[in-house]
Amino acid sequence: MLQTQELQVNIGPQHPSTHGVFRMLVTVDGETVVDLKPVFGYLHRNHEQIAEANSYLQNMPYTDRLDYFNSMANNHAYAMAVERLAGIEVPERAEYIRVLMVELTRILNHASAVGFMINDMGAWQTPLAFGMREREKILDLFEMASGARLMCNYFRFGGVVRDLPPEFIPNLRELLRALPAYIDELERLLRDNEILLQRAIGIGILPPEVALSYGVSGPVLRGSGIPYDVRKAEPYSVYDRFDFDVPVGKVGDVYDRFLVRIEEMRQSKRIIEQVLEQLPDAKGGHINPKARQNVRPPVGDAYARIESPKGELGFYLVSDGSTRPYRYKVRAPSFINLTPLADMCRGYKVADIVVILGSIDIVMGEVDR
Repeated sequence: MLQTQELQVNIGPQHPSTHGVFRMLVTVDGETVVDLKPVFGYLHRNHEQIAEANSYLQNMPYTDRLDYFNSMANNHAYAMAVERLAGIEVPERAEYIRVLMVELTRILNHASAVGFMINDMGAWQTPLAFGMREREKILDLFEMASGARLMCNYFRFGGVVRDLPPEFIPNLRELLRALPAYIDELERLLRDNEILLQRAIGIGILPPEVALSYGVSGPVLRGSGIPYDVRKAEPYSVYDRFDFDVPVGKVGDVYDRFLVRIEEMRQSKRIIEQVLEQLPDAKGGHINPKARQNVRPPVGDAYARIESPKGELGFYLVSDGSTRPYRYKVRAPSFINLTPLADMCRGYKVADIVVILGSIDIVMGEVDR
């Protein structure tokens, strides 16, 4: 019998499949992964310390740069934390607009995540380009509302920067009409693809008890069969007014995480349609109380969390009564979801590591902060 010797291999930090400057120190026996150590810190930008030197409002555009795919969701979680700390109420119309923006963000994130994951399997640009197609249409809507496509800086304490422009909802309805066919086609293109089935089924299994012990959330947790979603577990904003399902997987492998994201896109569309049905009239009041922007919260602390596209995103703030947070802490889902990576990779092949990492869906901006 051929005897092999264990070898340590570095994947990253500069590697096209590590989704940023991220290093994996992999111990292999032949092509089989024996152990894996994730190494972070190459993109550390001192986000939390900088935030403690800024005013509360100055920090809003900094949140855009955490998960830079999902700036609207980052804005929402931070705005909620400041509002809880300062006792600020949000008008109904603004709450509906916030939900609308975050659910559009979820669709663009999952479409892109699926495209990147298939790209990691060795497919060339077709699936990624297909995933990005609808993302571009959503970014057009973001640009209409906020003036920016990527770093939107759209939320404010007590509301949003400005109301939706007149052309926004007609363009959104046009997007919604085409969305079911797009999601169906994306699923049909990939679901029964022979290569995807071989590279995803039974690969990177994360058992539910292990997922819970690591505190993972989002599609990674739900892919392991646990129907936990902050929008249902602790409804915030106006989510308790909407009817939607929480899709879950059965095995907890790469394939389940793929299927969960596909179905979550459909559920986000379902929520958006309900938002449009219930959206209060624009004459109903302010969507951005300007007097509340230079906030000085009373002494105390607050934590707010949302179900961001990647999982539970939370902000913990401590106020000393000044215009700047005394302590500012981010609970970033990309960081937490990476912690079981070694358990997900042991026993699989080196080529599987990249696919497993892609199925977690990380952005290094919120891993390192």
